[in-house]
Amino acid sequence: MSAKRTSPDPNPIETSQNNRPVQQANGLVIVNYGKALLVEDGGRDLHRCVARRNLGQIVSGDRVSWEPTGSGEGVVVAVAPRSTVLKRLDITHKPRPLAANIDQIVVVSASQPALDEFLIDKYLVAAELIGTSPVLVINKSDLLDTDTRETLATRISVYAGIGYQLLYTSALTDDGIDSLAEALAGKTSILVGQSGVGKSSLIMRLLPDLDIAIGRLSDASGQGRHTTTATTLYHLPHGGNLIDSPGVRDFRLEPTEAVELAQGFREFRPFLGQCRFHNCRHVNEPECALGAAASRGEISERRLESYRNLLQWMSEATP
Repeated sequence: MSAKRTSPDPNPIETSQNNRPVQQANGLVIVNYGKALLVEDGGRDLHRCVARRNLGQIVSGDRVSWEPTGSGEGVVVAVAPRSTVLKRLDITHKPRPLAANIDQIVVVSASQPALDEFLIDKYLVAAELIGTSPVLVINKSDLLDTDTRETLATRISVYAGIGYQLLYTSALTDDGIDSLAEALAGKTSILVGQSGVGKSSLIMRLLPDLDIAIGRLSDASGQGRHTTTATTLYHLPHGGNLIDSPGVRDFRLEPTEAVELAQGFREFRPFLGQCRFHNCRHVNEPECALGAAASRGEISERRLESYRNLLQWMSEATP
């Protein structure tokens, strides 16, 4: 589901439109406000743009070609092929892109609100299927006493056991902030998680000039200063980009076949292809290699149940 990463040509291209020369440039989409896009040029100046029809849904992280139409304004005329794209289903069960050309998905959770392992699993599966690296962050570590930390560590030990990077952070005490900044440096990452886990506080720690950045976006968009609820790309001070997405109550994966969904659970892969039936869905079929591995403790029973719940939901969601 991932494609070869290509870098945009930094040099403007001369084209013509209605027999008039038009300067066409490459840009990076910072935020999509619905009716307008903010596109950043090579000098990091922002331009309020509209998009030509039939370009599809344009999102933060997209590389585009655009033409100026006035001071600080322009029109997007083309979207470059994406290396990766994170999608979710909307309320009509149609897939919608959230962000493009990302290197890793940073899943933020906390003990308050209660840890949602099924939601974490869905984000991790999405990361695996589009070919990005996941990072799991447990925020609000300052709220964890010894007993709570031990209980939480036991619950999430399965993720560390299968090789996922796991960080504890606190925006209040700065615990783990340097480690998180190091994990983000030089990459384009999207920060995701349920509402209330403290993503906004983490971003304020990672981006000391956040107020200035938000002010620039507000000035360029013409919408006035506000706290954005749109998915937005920010440049990190030590290199790389951070895409902030609004908190969610749920994240719904795009429906996929059982054989591909199973690949999204990285610890399942050594056992795939070993079932009695070549088309085994790993639900209740006899001599299922995944069921046997779970019985032996070689994979997590809970993670296998997550797979089965996802598979059932996808079968019900598919027309």
